[in-house]
Formats: sequence, structure tokens, C-alpha cells
Amino acid sequence: MVEPVPSQVSVKMTSLHRLATLLGISLLSAVAFAQGGVGSNPVPVSNAAAAPAQPKDAKADPRAAIVSKIDGLKLEDVRMTPVNGVYEITRGSEISYTSSDGRYVILGDMYDVDSDNNLSENRRRAIRSRILDGIPESEMLVFSPKDPKYTITVFTDIDCGYCRRLHSQIAEYNRLGIRVRYLFFPRTGPNTESWHKAEAVWCSSNRNEALTRAKNGENIQAPNCPADIVARDYELGHKLSVDGTPAIFLASGEMLPGYAPPTTLAKYLKTGKM
Repeated sequence: MVEPVPSQVSVKMTSLHRLATLLGISLLSAVAFAQGGVGSNPVPVSNAAAAPAQPKDAKADPRAAIVSKIDGLKLEDVRMTPVNGVYEITRGSEISYTSSDGRYVILGDMYDVDSDNNLSENRRRAIRSRILDGIPESEMLVFSPKDPKYTITVFTDIDCGYCRRLHSQIAEYNRLGIRVRYLFFPRTGPNTESWHKAEAVWCSSNRNEALTRAKNGENIQAPNCPADIVARDYELGHKLSVDGTPAIFLASGEMLPGYAPPTTLAKYLKTGKM
């Protein structure tokens, strides 16, 4: 049985709840918008409608009024949108919108109807790609064929059943030209068994082999070492709105929240269709 990938609507609602928590507001005004569904295909960010340039005069910067009303928000988290009087707020890879005075907040995606373009999803993908590109591969566990066609980044939990299924098929992913880069995301959080297993894998002399053994249920014995990578990955996962594992990110920044069999994923990477 293949784990069903959550619908885009349910994923969007989870994101809206997270944003509401971050912004400290109610979701009631956003529910109807979110249930509208996702009906358009995002286009590359380079083709998206360009947002106007940010104001140069910090003293006259209208973003300051917005920042003053939302705890923890910084000027660089706010930018103008193509819609006059509407500003974009980013928290990690989450997107919301606000009026220029910060009084009204809009939770949901912004579309350019003329181009059938989901501007919000384009921004999320750009943010995700930038964040993941900033992680050196030396700080990942990489399983790659000789000549990869595609690269995916997967947040994994050693004790997650579908993560184990995915890894048991790693040779098939590689055979299909898919290069897999792993980051840790122990779902149970810090100071738990799954967390310590991830640390043991990272501290092993052969991390790839240790990961495979751990996912096969073996107890990994490794010397203590600086294992801040696990905490870094876990925090990064939350920043990228990872709610469960495996969480698969494509090179474009698109997120596939769930397990996808090798042939299904290879088809999607090639055609954009499952």
C-alpha cells in the first residue's frame, strides 16, 4: 500500500494554520479562500509578474508600519506585490499578504489570472530552493548514480515506515537517474530515540552505510561527535513547513509531502504528471 500524498488543499490548510499561529490572528477569514482549491499550474519564477522595487528611503518605508504590528517581523520579510496597497509577508517559506498599514492580513494564494500564474507558489518555490541551495552537500547524506538526471532533497526520519520504504528502494531511484540527498527530520523532536539514532548515523565513519543499517533496524554504535547537523536540519525542516516524512523537495523548490514510488517519481520529474 502506497501512502497517499496529502491533497494540495489539505496541505494549504495546514500552511494557513501555521501562518495564523505565526501572525497571531484568526483563520476564520481565510477558510473560504483556501477551500477554493488549486487550479493553476505555477510557472517558473522568472516568468512571474515582477514586484515593484522596494523603497530606497528607509525613513519613508511603508513596510515599517507593517513590521511594527507583527512581532518578530523584519523589513526584509516584507515586500511589495503587483497589487497596489498589498504587501507580501514571508515567514520561512510561508506566504501571506497585508494592507499597507498592517491592519488587514490575507491568508491564501495570489494568482495572476491573465497568465494563469500562482504567484504565491512561485515565491514559495524560490524561497525553498534558495534555502536548500545554501546547505553544502558535505552536510547531507547523498546517494547518487554515476550520471544523475534529477536531484531531490528528502527530509527523513530513521523510524518512519515510509522513509524506510523509500530508502529500501534507493538503488531503483538511482537506476532511474534520481539523486537523493537526505536531511534529518526526527519527527519526535529533540532528545528522543529517533533523534539519537540520527546523531549516531551522523557520527559514523561511513554515514551512508550507517543510515542504511539504521533504517534496517540495526542499532548503530558511534563515538560521540558534534551532531549539531541534526538540530540544524530539524529547524530547517520547520522553516520549510515540513510536517511529516518523507518530505521530498525537487530542484525547482516544489514540495511533495509524502512517499512516491521510484517509477512514479521518475515520471513526475520527467513530465510533471504523476
